[in-house]
Amino acid sequence: MSSVTAAQKAKSASFFNNITRVLRENIREYGMFIALFAIMIIFTITTEGTFISSRNIVNLVNQAGYIAVLAVGMTLVIVIRHIDLSVGFLGGFLGAIAAIGMVQWGLPVWIVIPMTMALGVVAGILTAFLVAELGIPAFVASLAGWLIYRGAILVVTEATGTIIIPDETFAAIGNGFIPDIQMGAFLPERHKLTLILGLVAMVALVISEIRSRSKKMEYNFDVLPTDVFVLKLAFLSTIIGGIAWLLSGYQGLSWTAVVVLLVVAVYHFVTTQTVLGRHIYAVGGNPEAAELSGIDVKKITYIVFGSMGMLSALSGMLFASRLRSATTTAGTLWELDAIAAAYVGGVSAAGGVGKVVGSIIGALVMMSLTSGMNLMGIGISYQYMVRGAVLAAAVIFDVATRNRGK
Repeated sequence: MSSVTAAQKAKSASFFNNITRVLRENIREYGMFIALFAIMIIFTITTEGTFISSRNIVNLVNQAGYIAVLAVGMTLVIVIRHIDLSVGFLGGFLGAIAAIGMVQWGLPVWIVIPMTMALGVVAGILTAFLVAELGIPAFVASLAGWLIYRGAILVVTEATGTIIIPDETFAAIGNGFIPDIQMGAFLPERHKLTLILGLVAMVALVISEIRSRSKKMEYNFDVLPTDVFVLKLAFLSTIIGGIAWLLSGYQGLSWTAVVVLLVVAVYHFVTTQTVLGRHIYAVGGNPEAAELSGIDVKKITYIVFGSMGMLSALSGMLFASRLRSATTTAGTLWELDAIAAAYVGGVSAAGGVGKVVGSIIGALVMMSLTSGMNLMGIGISYQYMVRGAVLAAAVIFDVATRNRGK
């Protein structure tokens, strides 16, 4: 009996040691998830459950949508050691252009959306030209864009002020939800299709992680201990299932969330599974070494900034769609929210480090702070202080982990 007990204790100690070691070695990757989880628990307790209600979580996801899209692009910009301050007012300006296209020019939505995104790519390439060809620091080049696009918003809206967008299809992007399926009396108060999609996502996650682990083992790469790997799968599956359950309690998955998930899926694939993605991180890690190894650094700069401009356009349209209008103040402080979300999501100020998925978590962290403090009745002045402190903590954490790595 004592030998069995000793074996159980040894097994428990080994499991605990494995978890401790994995967290210590991957603290940058897991830290943001821990932070989001802690924030949600704190606000759930302080708001007596209101924060975690289905309605608030759906609103939180929709509110974070346009910033999350910007944060994805900003992550790649910071990865290659640059910054783009123009994205906020560029998004606001292009959202106004989309509104003008539908209201004043009479263009259909299916033309306005790609046209606006193409204009975003052009704007991003212009910034890249200043940076890559003329050697102007990205901070200065994008600050010039910040001023130009701020003025451009005022120019295109000065005649009418707020431009109301009556198009219901466009409005559905920011306010609509995916349709549900009928399953009789089964879970009548839940959005069944959202639950099914959540289940599919859980299965896909498990299959993807198992395949990835098997491939690494074939090439003798380090992998997580089996017990920790199983715990990781259980934890992530629980999070996905929990989010799907919460969303299903109030109208289900929104089209905004669908757009964000598609953006994340595409950019995650590009950055992790393609040569372009490897080149982006190589440039961020050491631009001089990347150039010497045959990577066209200027081309990468054009691609990343062009992508940032395209996502700015998409962000502006999501915001305009949600408000059903284009306003003169659209874009205010968006760039700072996107930069904060990227840093909180784990991107390194030194470049070369950062994941697309992390930027989404960062956006959720920042929006969760805003939502939770609003529910608690905390004033806007204190909200800015708290968000600033969180950003500072994220950068300090980045510096500390890099120094420890050295």
